[in-house]
Amino acid sequence: MRDAGLGDRCLCRRCVASADFAADGCQFVAGLLDPAACAALAPRLVELEPGSAGTRCLLSEAWCRQLARQLAAHPVVAAVLPPDAVALQCTLFEKSVERNWLVPMHQDLSVPVAERVDHAQLRGWSTKEGRLQVQPPAALLQRLVALRLQVDDCGADDGPLRVLPGTHLAGRLDEVAASSLRRAPPHGERACTARSGQGWLMRPLLLHASSRARGSSRRRVLHFVWGPADPPLGLRWPQPAG
Repeated sequence: MRDAGLGDRCLCRRCVASADFAADGCQFVAGLLDPAACAALAPRLVELEPGSAGTRCLLSEAWCRQLARQLAAHPVVAAVLPPDAVALQCTLFEKSVERNWLVPMHQDLSVPVAERVDHAQLRGWSTKEGRLQVQPPAALLQRLVALRLQVDDCGADDGPLRVLPGTHLAGRLDEVAASSLRRAPPHGERACTARSGQGWLMRPLLLHASSRARGSSRRRVLHFVWGPADPPLGLRWPQPAG
């Protein structure tokens, strides 16, 4: 669909969503999974260790790799993924009365990799749940796309993700720049509420946070990350899922 007053600008839903995602660094996505699929998914989710907020290891499961491929084919998701995108990681986050937690405003700077590579642009090496992680240059982080799939409903009282739209365009932020944007976000703050089976796309460099839940519900999220099939600097992803 095109509007004569806007020249060749495409106004189809997919193109508008892609443009909004480019500007805001986040985008609501409906219809990722239907209620029956969410109900079938819930028993597959691992029981977390006491005191743990989540686990990063789900892509080792065949069902999770298949789900990553299914989600990547959703029209809105596919519109913002690079053609050669592969799933790098899927993290389960859980928040409830028994497992209540918060995360201050931050950027996601680390990615999982297959092995250590000595390069001046790679820093912050760490191991999380037995998986090697590194902080790559902003140029690679800017190519990553994350999708948060709500397994359960997440309302305003359930400690939803909170984001500062547009802050991903500032690149990798030092503490001074991040603090300035937190005090005066260019486009305000947005709470990423969603029903079960819905979700939010986001750029990892988007400033985001999560407050403690105020209600009594259980909120589980599957946080997928996709990146280019052939990362730079000699890096290799641990287990590309397609």
